[in-house]
Amino acid sequence: MNIDTAVLNPIPETTLAPRRIAFRTRGSAHGGIARLASPSDIGELIKPFVFLDHAVVVPTGKPMFGFHPHSGIATLTTVLSGGISYADTTGKHGELPAGGLEWMKAGNGVWHDGNVLQGEPVRLFQLWVALPPALENSPPESQYISPAQVQRDGPVRVILGRYGSAASDIRAPEGMNYFHVELGAGQTWRYVPPAGHSVAFMAIDKGRLNASEPIEAGELAVFEESDGAPIELHAEGATSFVIGSAIKHPHPLVLGHYSVHTNPDALAQGEAEIRRIGRDLAAQRRTAAA
Repeated sequence: MNIDTAVLNPIPETTLAPRRIAFRTRGSAHGGIARLASPSDIGELIKPFVFLDHAVVVPTGKPMFGFHPHSGIATLTTVLSGGISYADTTGKHGELPAGGLEWMKAGNGVWHDGNVLQGEPVRLFQLWVALPPALENSPPESQYISPAQVQRDGPVRVILGRYGSAASDIRAPEGMNYFHVELGAGQTWRYVPPAGHSVAFMAIDKGRLNASEPIEAGELAVFEESDGAPIELHAEGATSFVIGSAIKHPHPLVLGHYSVHTNPDALAQGEAEIRRIGRDLAAQRRTAAA
């Protein structure tokens, strides 16, 4: 293969055999949004990563998701093309262009919104991360990362965690890596997750990869659990994908309508705060309309 492996593989070598794919799916489509993983299904296999949407949405002037709440999780939106506007109940609002990131640590409760900007269709991944007990009912915090702030090492843009010389500015819990990777036709990339990162998955935005078996655009693949085994990917054409690895979340996923917590009491606390914020928002709308 005519590639520079020193550039595409700055991670230490290992003698273990590459991880194989244990499960794959195309999820379910809702218009331009494909739900690839949810907390009630694939999320149990790859937690703390518990939800993943891949969206390709044409601007219509209508809300993409609508103003909605969360608690117990962090949402992470990776804009690949086009752009979105954002607003949240921490008081932040603005626009995020292609290459930008939105990290919304919902904690004890937050409401947020995102809309497609006029222009080219938006392509994005939205990931949910289950928060540990110390953070699941903490105050909400949002971070909006410009494209220039996203560090890169070779073909890897580091969204969460660290890879080679690049690290993320997002204040996320330890023990997770999540990257956006772009490979040219014929390139091979080898990733050795850090010690303890037994869970790993990937989802393809564009192109086709071989990772012990072919994976097409629009698919999510879950790798077999392992500690120390590498992931080897070969691009059969120009390919864009996200990949995550992590220390497995050791807690149950206790689900609400918009929330994921580690126990029923934490869920009740988060959903009570969501309802309180919702009442405040409704009162503000009534006042503005009067």
